[in-house]
Amino acid sequence: MRKHFLLLSCLLFVPFIFAQKKNFTYNFYGFVRGDLYYNSRNNVEAVDGNFYLYPLNKAPDANGNDLNDNPNSSFYTFTTRFGLDMTGPTVGSAKTSAKVEVDLGGFNLANYLLRIRQAYVNLSWEKGSSLLLGQTWHPLFGDVMPDVLNLNTGSPFQPFNRSAQIRYQHKSNRFTFTGSAIYQLVYLSAGPNGKSEEYQKNGVIPELFAGVTYHENGFLGGLGVEMISLKPRLHSSMDDKVYKVDERVTSVSFMAQAQYKTNNLFLAGKTLLASNQTHNAMLGGYGVSSINDVTGEQKYTPSRHSTTWLNAVVGSKWKGNLFMGYSKNLGTTDKLVSPALFYGSGIDIDQLLCISPGFSYNLPHWKAGIEYTATTAWYGDTNLSNGKVTNTQAITNHRILGVLIYYF
Repeated sequence: MRKHFLLLSCLLFVPFIFAQKKNFTYNFYGFVRGDLYYNSRNNVEAVDGNFYLYPLNKAPDANGNDLNDNPNSSFYTFTTRFGLDMTGPTVGSAKTSAKVEVDLGGFNLANYLLRIRQAYVNLSWEKGSSLLLGQTWHPLFGDVMPDVLNLNTGSPFQPFNRSAQIRYQHKSNRFTFTGSAIYQLVYLSAGPNGKSEEYQKNGVIPELFAGVTYHENGFLGGLGVEMISLKPRLHSSMDDKVYKVDERVTSVSFMAQAQYKTNNLFLAGKTLLASNQTHNAMLGGYGVSSINDVTGEQKYTPSRHSTTWLNAVVGSKWKGNLFMGYSKNLGTTDKLVSPALFYGSGIDIDQLLCISPGFSYNLPHWKAGIEYTATTAWYGDTNLSNGKVTNTQAITNHRILGVLIYYF
């Protein structure tokens, strides 16, 4: 813990240590945040329950009682955040800047550990071009995101991911064009060995994104396309023999987003035709569609989901908000070999629906709010002929969240 305390201390005092360094400016920011929550049952979640996704399916015991029908509650402060924005001397005709942002969410049991949220350098030119290198928000998270209290920021309907990337942007009049090459480390794809960066690393090709946004008088709209190509395995075993295999699964996803914002009104929405987006905290994955009888080499087919969310917020000091999200399993292009050879998240869910109203009180450095979330997942059986889910039953979790944030 001592080294983490020293690192935090250095971060806190960086602005004062280097305040007089020539041609550099520093802006230190952050907040202290507390989350108090209650769930009516067990859920798929991360960060010890603070990052909530959707309810778990029924898990009957020997008497038929649901082991996941168990309320839970806790109070955490480890999403407290610290950040530093910097500008530096020009490089040629390019202005330089950088960001380092951390929080205490890299914890293990009772120990709160610093983790990197964002860390990048950026070069920008007067004619509208910029080049970013480092870790920041995934472009599918994008310029449009829900204004909600829950830490999940609308997941699993809203893509959620911060990854290392090389991002080029060009701004021309009211349009911004973006191209990114993205590499996994923390937010990972699923596969035969669980979630791992090895599938993209072995596939060599980075995840690619291209998009365009239009912005004018409080309105922003955008379109984007994403491609990810993975190598699930490098070798197989058949009849006690090991074979080198050349396997790959490639998928393409499409995104449209829009928002309108004034001082007292925020309207936003995003829709995706998503394919194999487990690394973005969304439903989906891929399954085995065929197996070579001699070498065991496998072919794969990705699942597809239609996912949409809408968000409305009214007010400034007193804010009322409503978030709604819906995801539908569209199945796979090819047939599947077995449900046991299907890798992903929520692959046995046909539909997912979320309705979440909230209310908050906002001052210049304070926010206090409460949010209720009802999430229903329709679990069922996977149809091997098309990857869709049938014979469903609805499972609902009721979540109540209270938040207090002090900004500095």
